Amino acid sequence: MRTVAVVGASLAGLSAARCLRKQGYDGRLVLIGDEPHRPYDRPPLSKEFLAGTIGEADLVLETDGEDLRAEWLLGARATGLDPARRAVRLADGREVRADGVVIATGATARSLPGSEGLAGVHTLRTLDDARALRDELARGGRLVVIGGGFIGAEVASTACALGRDVTVIEAAPTPLAAPLGETMGAVVSGLHADHGVRLLCGVGVKGLSGERQVEAVLLEDGRTVPADIVVVGVGARPCVEWLEGSGVQLDNGVKCGADGRTSLAGVVAVGDCANWYDPRAGTHRRVEHWTGARERPDAAVATLLAGGALEPGVPRPPYFWSDQYGVKIQFAGDAAGAESVTVEEGAADERNVLAVYRRAGVPVAVLGMNQPRLFMRWRKKLAASL
Repeated sequence: MRTVAVVGASLAGLSAARCLRKQGYDGRLVLIGDEPHRPYDRPPLSKEFLAGTIGEADLVLETDGEDLRAEWLLGARATGLDPARRAVRLADGREVRADGVVIATGATARSLPGSEGLAGVHTLRTLDDARALRDELARGGRLVVIGGGFIGAEVASTACALGRDVTVIEAAPTPLAAPLGETMGAVVSGLHADHGVRLLCGVGVKGLSGERQVEAVLLEDGRTVPADIVVVGVGARPCVEWLEGSGVQLDNGVKCGADGRTSLAGVVAVGDCANWYDPRAGTHRRVEHWTGARERPDAAVATLLAGGALEPGVPRPPYFWSDQYGVKIQFAGDAAGAESVTVEEGAADERNVLAVYRRAGVPVAVLGMNQPRLFMRWRKKLAASL
């Protein structure tokens, strides 16, 4: 393999490049990124960076003196993949021909229809997004967060600490019920009320009002919530449109095996755009978590370099964390289908809980709130038992 192209220059793409060199690949390596920035860390964007306690230099993912001997094509958006010629087409007319391709194009934040061009409305996915939102929060005003998921909750927490008036709107009856289940979703989302943030659940958003600047959020039940700043946190969609017609099978992202291999030989996928097969659950799953973007490229790169000859292993259970209102929230495993959830340590109303999810009596997931040491022990048990 003389040339490998990594399409996507964030954490998953950088991790893949590192794995290629670590596993002995010494050929030409090209990293293609649609943003003009070198790889940076995204989790702090909704927390420390938004609060102004760290700067852009603290987000850098590359280590001092790190040299991957790579060609960097930044500010270059991929628009197509020619399977016959194994060529990645770029928006500026260039193309990169490669023997192997790593797809790591990530995901983009979903926007609210009808909000285009309305000042004061933000999504938070990129460094540029965070810059714009940070500057606006610094000027003050009433913040409304649409979506009570982790990004929305982290933004609400940060804004609350800055002294802003914050309202969170969630269409589901219980925030975070999808990843955590209704019982623990209610416990975690209770942090909003603990800190004086208004939480409106079970109601959808009809639209926004305002001519040039947002003035209010209109709810489907007829209520109006005044707003000077709106953050839309309603999930993300995988960036895979550029692969249509390439022969790479798409299904909620790039459909992959348990090792990242795609339907096209010589092409693997990692990160938020990759819908990996989970042999434990017997289904495909797209994991949008930092840990997966860092860990899974190792298996995908090994598969790529071996020409698909390796037997796929079993990925570690998904793991993610969130920091909200001074509470460290950690979760590992899969709560879907759990038949019970029990508090093993702490108290839910004190927000210092360790809870274990079980199916047929077997632990399948664990949640920790301000229980880092006990959580890590349970996480190891979980990985060993599944």
